[in-house]
Amino acid sequence: MLAFSQIAADQFLSWGWRVPFLLSIILVGIGLWIRLSILETPIFARLVAERRIERTPIVEVIKRQPKEIILSALARMAEQAPFYIFTAFVFAYGVGTLKVSRDFLLVAVLAASVLSFFTIPLSGHLSDRIGRRNMYMLGAVTTGVFGFIYFALLDSGSLALIFLAIFLAIFLAIFLAIFLAIFLAIFLSLIPHDMMYGPQAAFIAESFTGRLRYSGASLGYQFASVIAGGPAPLIAAWLFAVYHSAYAIAGYILVCAILSLVAAALMKDYTGKDIAAEYA
Repeated sequence: MLAFSQIAADQFLSWGWRVPFLLSIILVGIGLWIRLSILETPIFARLVAERRIERTPIVEVIKRQPKEIILSALARMAEQAPFYIFTAFVFAYGVGTLKVSRDFLLVAVLAASVLSFFTIPLSGHLSDRIGRRNMYMLGAVTTGVFGFIYFALLDSGSLALIFLAIFLAIFLAIFLAIFLAIFLAIFLSLIPHDMMYGPQAAFIAESFTGRLRYSGASLGYQFASVIAGGPAPLIAAWLFAVYHSAYAIAGYILVCAILSLVAAALMKDYTGKDIAAEYA
């Protein structure tokens, strides 16, 4: 996106943005190659050997574990909705309201993504030590609080941030301070998300019994995209249009965090437990 923003210049909105989406077909190929190269889990391989595969796993998991599907979806509210606000809505808000250049925002989001390359596996590793549910709930709490910090930084004029900016680069003074605050907000925005995303795959998958695990986890995971991820930028835009304050969006993030916190608290934590046996 950043590269084609430079290439297309003023024509970015007419055709430039389409090229990166078309090029993403390469990622589809890479993703397919990775998935085909990964061995099946030992638990499922044993189920295949014992001929205990469920013929209609989707139907069966809806009948047997509907609670886990719903809780999995709700647990993702604090991960999905803020993610698309922090990585999609921020462009509309940053360019339209804060009058910040699109390229600056692209660089900030790109930097945040690079940081996530480290914080996601780190969060997953920590969840092995302190428990998946504990790590996930900690991430949900952090997300609920961070929404207000995020928009405070974006809308900043904070003396502390101005001081920090002047201290780091005094020759750019206040102008740099404002941009540093926005960059800092975006750069740090994915850390609360990563605290949940790291342990999420295991946390959700382990909620389902082995022969229904893939279908159950997929249903819960994708249902969250419908109720949380997809509508989030639209809801954020509507809230800002109605209330003319970014803190209304922060309130929405807080509600999502509370829903995730409650859902995660109701889910079982199988960290360090035997997940090979059939769940009762």
